[in-house]
This record gives sequence, structure tokens and C-alpha cells, in this order.
Amino acid sequence: MARFELCTETHFSAAHQLRGYPGDCARLHGHNWHVKLHVECEQLDELGLGIDYKVMKRELKAALEPWDHYNLNDVPPFDKINPSSENVARELYLEMSRRLDDARLRVSRIEISETCTASVTYWPDLPR
Repeated sequence: MARFELCTETHFSAAHQLRGYPGDCARLHGHNWHVKLHVECEQLDELGLGIDYKVMKRELKAALEPWDHYNLNDVPPFDKINPSSENVARELYLEMSRRLDDARLRVSRIEISETCTASVTYWPDLPR
């Protein structure tokens, strides 16, 4: 079956340190994190849209607000789990799924970049 995948991008700034890491990243440091949100659907709405980009952008901004310009190590759930790129991507995926998933569309993946040369993509292994 054919699918549409829509994507929007944004960024946020936050510090973090990796607990137990044997190197420089154990020290507090910051990033301008680049985020890509991907949403997929098979059916379009009555306007011919999968989802309005404005909705995607609004919800992504709201989801990132608790992290933007904070030390992630002080913000749940990263006060308990390491704020690695992998964990940040998974937690953002879960939050965006709560915000956007419905009977017609779902968040398909999240990509997070700490730098312009290092990124992680998270998506669950879900039945289609």
C-alpha cells in the first residue's frame, strides 16, 4: 500500500553530560540539537493533506519547550536516564506519538543531531 511521509525540522539548544562516560562527554557541554520529525499516513484528509505542517511544527515546539535552554540532566526523564542522543530521540518519539498519532496517521521516526556530523534516528518496530 502506498504511504505519504511528511517531515518538518527544527532545533533546540540544551546542555547535557553523559553519566559514566569515559571521556569528554562526561563533562557538562551544550549542543544546538537539530530535530527532524517524520509522520506517515496512507489516507489524506478532505483537504488532500496528510497533516498540516503548522500542526506538526506547533506540537514539536511544545514538546521541545521543556528541554530548550536547559541542562537535560536536570529534566525528567533524563534526571534518571542518560541524556544520550539515542535516549533523547526515543523520548521525543514517544512524546510526539502521544501528541500526533491517530487512526489515520502516526509518527514514523525522529532524527536527532548533536552536531552536523553525528545523528541518530529512532523508530519502533511496529506492525503495519
